[in-house]
Amino acid sequence: MRNWVFPYFKKFWRRLLLSAILGFLALFCAAGLLFTSGYLISKAALRPENILLIYVPIVGVRAFGIFRAFFRYTSDLASHDTVLRILSGMRTRLYSILEPAALFIRSKFRTGDLLGILSDDIEHLQDLYLSTALPAASAVLIYGMWISLLGWMDGLFALIMGLYLSILLVVFPLLSLVFTNKFRRQFSVQRHHLYEKLTDAVLGAGDWMLSGRQKDFLDQFMVEEKSISRIENRLHRIRRWREFVSELLIGGSVIALLLWSQHMAASGHMSRTLIAAFVLVTFTIAESLIAVSEAVERLPQYHESFSRLRRTETMPEKETDVPAEKGRVPLPEAPVTIDVANLCFKYGETERWAIDHLSLDVRQGERIALIGRSGAGKTTLTHLIYGALKPTRGTVTLNGVPAWQIGRHVSSIISVLNQSPHLFDTSVRNNIALGNEQASREEIVQAAKWVGLHERILQLPHGYDTQMHEAGAIFSGGQQQRLALARIMLRNTPVVILDEPTVGLDPITEKNLLQTFFTVLRGKTLIWITHHLAGAGQMDRIIFLEDGAICMSGSHRQLLKENRRYRELYRLDVPDHLAKRIQGHE
Repeated sequence: MRNWVFPYFKKFWRRLLLSAILGFLALFCAAGLLFTSGYLISKAALRPENILLIYVPIVGVRAFGIFRAFFRYTSDLASHDTVLRILSGMRTRLYSILEPAALFIRSKFRTGDLLGILSDDIEHLQDLYLSTALPAASAVLIYGMWISLLGWMDGLFALIMGLYLSILLVVFPLLSLVFTNKFRRQFSVQRHHLYEKLTDAVLGAGDWMLSGRQKDFLDQFMVEEKSISRIENRLHRIRRWREFVSELLIGGSVIALLLWSQHMAASGHMSRTLIAAFVLVTFTIAESLIAVSEAVERLPQYHESFSRLRRTETMPEKETDVPAEKGRVPLPEAPVTIDVANLCFKYGETERWAIDHLSLDVRQGERIALIGRSGAGKTTLTHLIYGALKPTRGTVTLNGVPAWQIGRHVSSIISVLNQSPHLFDTSVRNNIALGNEQASREEIVQAAKWVGLHERILQLPHGYDTQMHEAGAIFSGGQQQRLALARIMLRNTPVVILDEPTVGLDPITEKNLLQTFFTVLRGKTLIWITHHLAGAGQMDRIIFLEDGAICMSGSHRQLLKENRRYRELYRLDVPDHLAKRIQGHE
């Protein structure tokens, strides 16, 4: 809340105050409309001799009716404008957290959970202002004014009415919070779980279809959706009972005002024409207080949203003790030396060691291939080098600085090219410039030339200004990887991690793309995660991982000459005719 509410409240407090005042004036005019209407009806029922005797209340009714609509419209306009500005700032802040820390977040959050944060939690913070803070502030103001007016006429009755209406203002909201808190928490948890499940299923829809098990997924999904619907129905029932009892309380306040105003009129302390006025205005006052219960009922949702956003924002500190603020440790400058000493890591106390007493040193410009079966520890090791994870034991340092202490700003030192780089639905130029927003047109074109995309881009309808369409559909898989490589070239980090970027490509495309990588990234430290040995001859060192430890290490020629297991693996992975071509090329 400190980072997601107060800064925006401080920045937009004038706009929020204006919205609250306009909301109060809208309620005041609504109350005034009923008050003058009641007075006008009573006065007209006495059949005054001259129309001028009721001219003032007639004008009052028209004025309050007009200004009620005016203030309601301007209140909505001001509040929505302010809240949209706040949401824009929140979304910008959230993106600024997610973008530099993408690898951290990918290692800690599922896609569905992030979608839940983006689609649900930010919207809840919108409701914090529109549905809670502003209506509650207006209700409290009109309540205070109404009780003050009654107190001016009859202090004892004002005290009784103030306590009675406080049931709607204080007691009911607290009871509503108590009764709905448990169900709302269950609803929120299950809905976020459903987000995750649905996202997982959509991303794997093809596999579900091919396996013929789409009906199984739909059945499971319907079961969970029905469970959420049951919780939602309980919340609706609680809300309906709350509204029913609230209406009874409003009815009680109307009867109380009727009896009091009759007594005041009979004792000569008030004109009898004001009886209807005081009774009718009670409806506006009481109904404005009903909204407070619904506003307070949302507090657990806001708390959960704040918790998720805070966990996203401070995730490096909470999960891996990585500092969130730049400047807490000095950022290493090129050339960068990576030292891994007696490194151990496991994801949980009961889990096996993902990395087990591993030591490694990588000098600037060195090319390392990390090879091993799935689960051998390749990705975990790169996450530790990147600083996304904190070692359980041992150290990983970049120029002597622990990687986990650098935090998300390690992206200025290490770039990562993974299997599926995302291409945004904007121009080709903007997609390349994502690596460096300050890059000039000439630098963008040069990066495209380096990766062999310039001629292909010129063939597009609008060249570099051509829209990419969803997920970069205008490019093939290999071309998408080249574009992502152009981003890395613009970022110009001294260290680059290639996380199996050629998976799913045909052998010829894979060979050409690898050659581009090795040529373009010459001089940079290259850590290549792969399952294949094609292209291994161009690496300075090949490191085989098994159960989190190094089981083989050496150059391609050295391992071919000295290690029988490597020769067998190379023979199985690279056919003889291709091996000869590769060796001849190397």
